[in-house]
Amino acid sequence: MYGRSVTDSAVGTDTLCPVLNRLHRKLFRLNDQIRRLQEEAAGVAAELEFHRSINDDAQRDAAVGNYIDREEAGLTAADVRRFEKTLADLANAVSKAREKRDKLLARLPG
Repeated sequence: MYGRSVTDSAVGTDTLCPVLNRLHRKLFRLNDQIRRLQEEAAGVAAELEFHRSINDDAQRDAAVGNYIDREEAGLTAADVRRFEKTLADLANAVSKAREKRDKLLARLPG
């Protein structure tokens, strides 16, 4: 009885083995999580480019400006570092989710 399809005649649906259903649900959730992380990473990457551009301007201003320009340059450099770290963290999360998905795919029969 386990591992075989059972038809529920009252509803007319085909119920798969509970282990496969659970595995498929996990895979779908992981795929959704990977997609969301990739979308978030794309947004962060775009913002990082924006902040890098601002930082370049701030660094040039600081080279010829006064102490306020140097303070702003330090703040914009910190923003760039923060966005780079966030992007690296997202890439790491995507990598871990893909590894987990690959392990689950290996457990599928066939």
